[in-house]
Amino acid sequence: MKRPVIGIIGNQHVIEDRYPVHFVGRMNIEAVTQVAGGMPYIVPADPALVSVDELMEVCDGFVLTGARANIHPDHYGEDPTEAHGAFDPARDAITLPLVRACVERGQPIFGLCRGFQEINVAMGGTLHPEIRDLPGRDNHRMPPEGTLEEQYALRHLVSFADGGVFHRLMGAREVMTNTLHGQGIKTAGARIVVEGHAPDGTAEAIHVSGAPGFALAVQWHPEWKASEDPVSRPLFAAFGEAARHWAAGNGPVPALKSA
Repeated sequence: MKRPVIGIIGNQHVIEDRYPVHFVGRMNIEAVTQVAGGMPYIVPADPALVSVDELMEVCDGFVLTGARANIHPDHYGEDPTEAHGAFDPARDAITLPLVRACVERGQPIFGLCRGFQEINVAMGGTLHPEIRDLPGRDNHRMPPEGTLEEQYALRHLVSFADGGVFHRLMGAREVMTNTLHGQGIKTAGARIVVEGHAPDGTAEAIHVSGAPGFALAVQWHPEWKASEDPVSRPLFAAFGEAARHWAAGNGPVPALKSA
């Protein structure tokens, strides 16, 4: 059977301060191929190079990856500050309308870290610029040193709403996850249902209520060793099944029906 084409949203970078690239981390590609069963398609997220309509025609589903750069606060009605960090306005210009179009059409989307925040903002939500500065919140950022294994190590519980989408996908009300983010949801956008929380109250898992297709996102990084992780596998497997359903011309399928 032909593999569904999965658009993996890329990020801009400059190698050695002189060679510009659009890139996607290998762990995202491996999760898409090994667990979701898709054919990876690296998306140069820049409206000067691609359009949302073209991407939706070419791809059967999308993974919205994590990134160093953050969503510009103009998109949720706030002024930028030093705490908001670096920005990638070209990626914003692709991903935010792409999310809205996929939600409306039912085309599968799966948000990871920045992608989690993009889905919230695309639906009208807002973000905290720095979670660790909020009273009672933990530092969710990546440890500054150490091996990748140490940086992506499981660091806190995520608790899911009883009987919700994530509870039923995982078969568990609590799971352990990594955590490598500075920003997080401040207010949930229209139709955004927050189903998972860290122990400090930080939103960790969302879905779009009433979306005809797979529209889920998590604040952590399930792409890390996804084929080996019991939390990551059901997420990417359900997303991949939804993408196969779409690729076969059968239209949208919600997350639970694809599990």
